[in-house]
Amino acid sequence: MANEVTVTKPQDMNLQQLMNSGAVMKKLNDVLGSEKKAASFVSSVISVANGNTMLRNCNPMTILGSAMVAATLDLPVVPTLGLAYIVPYKGQCQFQLGYKGLIELAERSGQFKNIIDEVVYEGQLVKKNKFTGEYIFDEDAKTSDKVIGYMARMDLVNGFSKTIFWTKEEVEAHANKFSQAFRAKRGTPWVTDFDAMSRKTVLKALFAKYAPKSVAIQNAIKFDQAVVTPNEELTEEDLQIDAFDTEYVDNDVPAGEVTQEEVKPSGDLFGEGEKKEGETKNDKKGEK
Repeated sequence: MANEVTVTKPQDMNLQQLMNSGAVMKKLNDVLGSEKKAASFVSSVISVANGNTMLRNCNPMTILGSAMVAATLDLPVVPTLGLAYIVPYKGQCQFQLGYKGLIELAERSGQFKNIIDEVVYEGQLVKKNKFTGEYIFDEDAKTSDKVIGYMARMDLVNGFSKTIFWTKEEVEAHANKFSQAFRAKRGTPWVTDFDAMSRKTVLKALFAKYAPKSVAIQNAIKFDQAVVTPNEELTEEDLQIDAFDTEYVDNDVPAGEVTQEEVKPSGDLFGEGEKKEGETKNDKKGEK
């Protein structure tokens, strides 16, 4: 018929069509609080995707999923800000929480008085006690540029404090276990900026095990480094992040185990590929 209208299904839409669809724009307006902010966010997502060859070749539904997680957390995906990223991996996209984004979410909760994370060089770890969880670091005691590990500390407004330390070898073991890209030495942030990824991993482990769990922090930890795919109908219910399909493609371990490992030892960065709750017998390592 001459007046017949063809309706494009969401799974057949390109990224620009998906991001500008009525359901997506309505949801973005709801979570971001204004049409202007929603339009700006959509523009930034499309710009980021168009600026990266691998992203342009990714499944647009996974880009949308990552974007919706970032929007729900109110974290922009502009790479230079370091808050959140949409990272291509084998034709799909992962949401990746930025190192600065993790700190931002913690500060928003109003429950943190102080957050510290640092690279620890040879000589700076003066004392540690695995039974009491006590650590003493001395910045001026550095004896070389050799990195021996990474520390993270939080002080809460209620008076609770906690410090953890992972050796560099423990962080490498973690990356080797959970990142195929790291094992293959591809252009993952684990390879291009190991210190930043290490600092984020140790800080995330601290928060996952010991910090007060705001909804935002729980969601950030859940979706970090996951391929997130909305249901194909794109109804209002389908665009709730709790309804998204989540897959951790850059590891060989089921998602539940990946979440567990993040609280154990062994950038947040916009890379070309890359890559977790519970407790096992190895969890004590995180307190050494």
